[in-house]
Amino acid sequence: MTLKDRIKAAVAALDVWARPWARRSRWNGYAYEFLLFGLKQAWACLFGGLMLALLVGTHLFWPAHAPLARYDFLVIAAVAIQAALLALKLERWDEALVIFMFHVVGTVMELFKTAHGSWIYPEPSLLRIGGVPLFTGFMYACVGSYIARIWRLFDITFERYPPFWSTHILAVLIYANFFSHHYIVDFRVGLFALSALLFGRTWFVFTPDQTARRMPMLMGAVLVSLFIWFAENLGTFAGAWIYPSQADGWRLVPIEKMGAWYLLMLISFVLVTLVHRPVDACVARLREGIWRAA
Repeated sequence: MTLKDRIKAAVAALDVWARPWARRSRWNGYAYEFLLFGLKQAWACLFGGLMLALLVGTHLFWPAHAPLARYDFLVIAAVAIQAALLALKLERWDEALVIFMFHVVGTVMELFKTAHGSWIYPEPSLLRIGGVPLFTGFMYACVGSYIARIWRLFDITFERYPPFWSTHILAVLIYANFFSHHYIVDFRVGLFALSALLFGRTWFVFTPDQTARRMPMLMGAVLVSLFIWFAENLGTFAGAWIYPSQADGWRLVPIEKMGAWYLLMLISFVLVTLVHRPVDACVARLREGIWRAA
């Protein structure tokens, strides 16, 4: 039995044990649904959670005179985690390809941003391009991995999703602005407005347990960005990278940085739609009804 099969069996056993309790009252049902929501979220964050644990753990316990640089160890560990996810069939190859694309997109932006002094990587390493250690691309890939995994775990569908081509134009404009704002006007406010125009009427439908729930797309994007900001504060606390405002000692990353993560998360989301095409919720319900009738 593979690890994936064992996990499915463990989840099924949990459901057999807890379902009678959940059916005793409405509040028990809500509590069990919330538990499943949290477990699925944690499972979707597997890659990101492991990377964050490595950042903090190596910051606290990495030997000062180790023969292998801490940053280089993080690169090797990140490759090993990605390989393990594929080998254990916890991630699909087409998803890994999109995540690799986001890895490249993130690394190119890192090269540009570090060259302009937006942040620095203070520790020495061999596995790097210019001033950018290669583990940094995996930090961006964590976002793509989370979105791809949560899409499957929650059977996500959409209501009033904008035209597919329009979201890709938005992603290209966002990515271009990360570079161009160093030379011309920063169009970030306009990009926020454009994202609200495209996704303002969009809801995503997700299923934590047996009942489908829905949430405004923009609310979900803001919540994900907030948790990325929390993770970023842990990353900077662990000395993985340093912003100019932290040169004299660690302090909270400005909350305004959440806006950048919101835009970057939208790029990741659009890349994931290359392998998980958005499905209309009504169409999905119709298909499910036909399947059950058959």
